[in-house]
Amino acid sequence: MKKLILLGSIVAAILGLFSFESAAIPLADTLPVRGFAIAAPKKGQVDRFVGFMDTELRRRGVNTLVLRVDFDYAYESHPELRGANPLSKEDIQRLVEAGKRNGIQLIPQVNLLGHQSWAGTIGNLLKVYPEFDETPHVQMPAEYKWPNDDGLYCKSYCPLHPEVHGVVFALVDELCDAFEADAFHAGMDEVFYIGDDKCPRCGGRDKAALFAGEVTKIRNHLAGRNRKLWIWGDRLIDGKETGIGMWEASMNNTHRAIDMIPKDVVIADWHYVRPVQTPVYFAMKGFDVVSCSWDQPEVGVKHVEDMLTFRAHNTNAMKDRFKGVMLTVWSSAEQFLDGFDKYKAEQGKELSEAEAKNPWVTFVKMFERLEALAN
Repeated sequence: MKKLILLGSIVAAILGLFSFESAAIPLADTLPVRGFAIAAPKKGQVDRFVGFMDTELRRRGVNTLVLRVDFDYAYESHPELRGANPLSKEDIQRLVEAGKRNGIQLIPQVNLLGHQSWAGTIGNLLKVYPEFDETPHVQMPAEYKWPNDDGLYCKSYCPLHPEVHGVVFALVDELCDAFEADAFHAGMDEVFYIGDDKCPRCGGRDKAALFAGEVTKIRNHLAGRNRKLWIWGDRLIDGKETGIGMWEASMNNTHRAIDMIPKDVVIADWHYVRPVQTPVYFAMKGFDVVSCSWDQPEVGVKHVEDMLTFRAHNTNAMKDRFKGVMLTVWSSAEQFLDGFDKYKAEQGKELSEAEAKNPWVTFVKMFERLEALAN
């Protein structure tokens, strides 16, 4: 009898995977987070991006917009860190107003800890404050190649430097104030340089404890201002045990930090090549999780279906931790909008394999799928 009951439960669960088409679900009730993450528009592109918010994001039910700002803002607390032709307070206010009228929560992002360089270029933080560099002995190459003898992907700042947080937290606070934000995305992904043996502060320390300490320090700072921390989830997954590897997971032992950080940190769990079902892992550890895709439409669609399945087939304690999905874009806003406008203009055209693998195609397909399941 017990075997029959178990078999019936399994069959019901399997059938549940295919039941969404026939069940009408209001869009607002499908997934609490229907997100879009992209670089903040450059100064000359703000009006165009606001138009995109007013039309395309609105009609697709997007309610969460993560904007990577980094140093493209006219910071007053540390003007020496401003990028060229940065966004002004007025520019940000136009984005904020567009968010309010379209029901979209804006979450600014500054890459913290890792991603302090890219290819052969050092970012503004380490350029102005080289003393914050975790690996000052690693010189930037004239011509960047991966892999390389130094294991250089992106530079990190030293999380134990006594002055680094006074600088970065000033930027975070100022940016969150400008965005009127109650959440902040700190990046924290692809951290390969941490606890370097040559660092006088970090050398020999537990890399998981270092990573967890930095997450917790940022979280506590934000919580003191009633703001929530979002981070990418890759450093919290064991890359070897799962077979996921060094990019979408950790191969330098930071994964144990998952048991050392506060549970109110929101995890943006990105998998771009295949829809790995690690949201279940994060939810079982007690975290709210958002499943993130990029340039492969079939992966984005599966993330939508999976997150609905996870919410439908879990306990009351677990199901609401599966917050939703987010399309991520790793180019400028201008490049995305150019590609999106061209794709829209050529609707009905058969796409080549290369043309289909673009974030604007994923954007359309994943939100079309969500709308279809809702209606």
